[in-house]
Amino acid sequence: MIKVNVAEVKAGLSTYLDRVERGETVVLCRRNVPIAEIRPLPKLPRKERPVGIDRGMKVPNSFFEPLPDETLRAFGIDDERS
Repeated sequence: MIKVNVAEVKAGLSTYLDRVERGETVVLCRRNVPIAEIRPLPKLPRKERPVGIDRGMKVPNSFFEPLPDETLRAFGIDDERS
């Protein structure tokens, strides 16, 4: 745990934040009287992301068909198929 006065933290905030990221706690003081603490947040466990798509997923053939004219117009696309 480090005790520092507010003026010191203002001058070198990034230095103290680096120390907090490494696990240290910084006690902020005003005229050497503690007023606050900056502590690292608990690290959340990382969840593994699934690789690939759902193995049982089926893409219907209609997925590959052209979009209806009204949908194309909604996106500002003129019908160039005719």
